[in-house]
Amino acid sequence: MTKRAGGTHWREEMKSHRIATATAVVSLFIISAESAAEPAPGETIIVTATRTEIPLSDATVPVTVITREDIELSLATDVAELLRFEAGIDIGRNGGPGQSTSIFLRGTESNHTLVLIDGVRMNPGTLGGAAIQHIAPEIIERIEIVKGARSALFGTDAIGGVINIITRRANDAYIESSIGTGSFDSRSGYLSGGNHSANGEFGITLNWQSTDGYAPRIDSDIERGYDNLSANLYASRHFGNSEVSLHHWQTEGTVEYLDFFLSPVDQDFENTTTAVELNSKLADRGTSKLIVSFMRDDISQNQADDFVKSDRISLDWQYSHALANHTLTGGLFAIEENASSLSYGSGFDEDTAVRAAFVQDQWSHDRHRTFFAIRLTDHEAFGNHTTWNAEYAFELNDAWTLNAGLGHAFRAPDATDRFGFGGNPNLDPEVVDEAQLGLRYVPGTGHSVDIEFYSKDIDDLIEFDLQTFELKNIVSAEIRGAQVGYEYRGDRFVLRAELVKQSADNATTGERLLRRAEETATLSYTQDVGVHRVGLSIIASGDREDFGGVPLSGYVLANLMGQFRLSETWALHARVENLLDTEYQTADKYRMQERGGFIELKYRWN
Repeated sequence: MTKRAGGTHWREEMKSHRIATATAVVSLFIISAESAAEPAPGETIIVTATRTEIPLSDATVPVTVITREDIELSLATDVAELLRFEAGIDIGRNGGPGQSTSIFLRGTESNHTLVLIDGVRMNPGTLGGAAIQHIAPEIIERIEIVKGARSALFGTDAIGGVINIITRRANDAYIESSIGTGSFDSRSGYLSGGNHSANGEFGITLNWQSTDGYAPRIDSDIERGYDNLSANLYASRHFGNSEVSLHHWQTEGTVEYLDFFLSPVDQDFENTTTAVELNSKLADRGTSKLIVSFMRDDISQNQADDFVKSDRISLDWQYSHALANHTLTGGLFAIEENASSLSYGSGFDEDTAVRAAFVQDQWSHDRHRTFFAIRLTDHEAFGNHTTWNAEYAFELNDAWTLNAGLGHAFRAPDATDRFGFGGNPNLDPEVVDEAQLGLRYVPGTGHSVDIEFYSKDIDDLIEFDLQTFELKNIVSAEIRGAQVGYEYRGDRFVLRAELVKQSADNATTGERLLRRAEETATLSYTQDVGVHRVGLSIIASGDREDFGGVPLSGYVLANLMGQFRLSETWALHARVENLLDTEYQTADKYRMQERGGFIELKYRWN
């Protein structure tokens, strides 16, 4: 086990006292157990903002939901393609399909966004950022994006926000399949099916992708391909007032790329999350959720013995108790993680344990809503950390709602930060204090307007020093931003537009943080034409900087999509990627996709 030096007897006593105190508070909830109030029918229900089911309209922090309908229309090949048209999210990609991909959520670092699959953390203990480039949209029911620090609910990594990928469920008996093809000799196919009854449900989705790809580097004409085989399994069973369920997602394949010397190489990957979940209703107002999960992130180089591997076993338990105006929730969290790597003959093999307890309160009365959460974390390598969120929303009238929030979060350096190439074992955790202020207008006529301001101050931000070729904690970083969004939902069409203006800078030198745009505008339009549907997505992204101060020009990217109903069971889906044939880069020297076309023939029975 790896422990940080300098612990004291007093610190150990305080650590035990804090965990014991939080456990006692949670135990009080159990003693008073009475079922949580059911959400009103017909509303969009989310779980990520508070770890409990609430209507989207009750969230006191900005939340975006990408629905199954959005996913099917997009004809996206991975989660990164779904996220890139979301305002406030910058995607950095080292070339084409399967290549290394990063998320920059509201100006934060690429490893500051926590990615969950059915509530199970998939960020590895080695490389920090989740491998979203390997997640096939065909397995996804919806995606919930929480924009704001959420360490109080989910622990380390949730500085920028949380992206929860919720896999498909069988609301009734169905069989669905498709076969697709497109530019760059791309082929795909999937088969999905399931059934639902009063006693439970089950479902399975298999997805296959293969492409010859294109030349990912602007200084080479060598094309590199990608293969991916994914499987997702879900099953549940009701027993009285309890439900036990199994979730399993796995993807594996091969990524071809170019190394530093532009030589063609490739690596195999495997990503897995497995969870057994027990949900129980206790008395009239109490609910208990226990999740035991396993995560694996494994990359193996085929031209050498190099590898990167992360295994994690987690236990996550929470209890919620509904009162007249409050919903009280408390929980315990424990993980055992192993991270190992071998690169150019040197590597590491590190075990880490994390223990945590949290409590939170959701209160609502008349036009007021509040949310408060606090979490005590005992990290084996970095000691004790207290994180929290405090938020308030006030309905000014039937159309206008004002909300404000404060948060304190942290991220513990991963094993690669400390022991990998350029690693520094003396790194300190990154700590963020954030503030958010929002105004929402929903007059009930199909229109809605959102205005949001956000501020993040990050202490001990970890950045790579090109002078010493080592990771270091810089003094601090400042992120300031504003976002304006407009949406109109008519009977036959939906129009959505968003504009983001932000700065993300080193607070000491004033230099811009890398690979973030300071201005972004997005526009999406979908139109029903009889039984068919067409859509257009546009993003205009400002310039950004990469390592060494290399400027990356801004760009405008447009995608055109269509769904054409051939019969009750058959449909043809089509997408034109990069309609304007824009030449652009999100990472220096890495080419992004030129104009391309893709079609998919889909069958569904239910």
